[in-house]
Amino acid sequence: MTAPGMTSSPNPDPLMLQEARQTPDVIARQFRENSDAAGALAQVLRERRPPYAVTIARGSSDHACTVLKYALETELSLPVASLGPSVHTLYGARLDLRGALVIAVSQSGASPDVVENVRMAREGGALTVALVNVEDSDLAQAAEFVLPLRCGEERAVAATKSYLASLTAFLPVIAELGPDGRLKEALNSLPDALRRTLELEDAANALAARYSFAQNLLILARGLHYGVAQEAALKLKETSGIHAEAYSAAEFSHGPKRLLAEGLPLLGFTSNDAAWPATEAAYADLRAGGADLRTLGPAAGSTLQTPTTGHALTDTVPSALAFYLFAAHLALGRGLNPDAPPLLSKVTKTR
Repeated sequence: MTAPGMTSSPNPDPLMLQEARQTPDVIARQFRENSDAAGALAQVLRERRPPYAVTIARGSSDHACTVLKYALETELSLPVASLGPSVHTLYGARLDLRGALVIAVSQSGASPDVVENVRMAREGGALTVALVNVEDSDLAQAAEFVLPLRCGEERAVAATKSYLASLTAFLPVIAELGPDGRLKEALNSLPDALRRTLELEDAANALAARYSFAQNLLILARGLHYGVAQEAALKLKETSGIHAEAYSAAEFSHGPKRLLAEGLPLLGFTSNDAAWPATEAAYADLRAGGADLRTLGPAAGSTLQTPTTGHALTDTVPSALAFYLFAAHLALGRGLNPDAPPLLSKVTKTR
């Protein structure tokens, strides 16, 4: 699947692409095998009614938490804050999290700082939940409730299916507690939407060709897709060595817009939700000013239009999957192996 202008790789199927292509089956398995655990957690949340939630994560997992923050706040009106793990592990503070819902996300469940913060929170009376791929990990043992990601082994250094599974693992709980049945319906059809997304790989490759020689790239989004934009910027750094940064489309004009004078290209995520009219207007203004902007997402007219899923929350998952296809092919087109980024390893342990 090599578009004109792209360099063909001697290995057309790096692990990053292989694992991204597993996502539809991973998500279907996760929903099926986590059904009882998600229902039990939803019942506990009905009974305890936490006044707020806190997330604990790093890297790609923290970007999934950004999406989860918007999900909990828009669907359940539950305020969400991101906890800085070092506040406890390095500064020695024991935060008062009594009654809070504390959600930790980690592919490996092995990072000591995340584990220690969950232990602190649970000892202090918080309701703790781990979203983790390694089910016998320290993190899974530290938390009161576990929602496994169900990814199987992920070998590529650049996370793909584990990030996408982190986006979806808590959604069945939200669907049980939410105001209507639209999210449940969207979750049922999501694996099929992800299979349709995989059919866009040639189009993702063609879009990647336009950024073959980019050294810098600005990623824009707003609302539910902002955590996907954060993840996109990280993946471009990891797999292609591109200096990429994510900005809210609402914040971009408050200073960062100055970078456009240097000719930096833009990639904007689109959406089909309440944030889209304002985001669309911002993109139109940027284009009118001469910005080199292309788009990815479910909105009509996107440069790379992804399948709609019936709910704004689940729309983020095909967008992220399509981006992973784009990022892998961009790395290949630059003569790089996305599975072997310099200086990086699969599991990073911080304190």
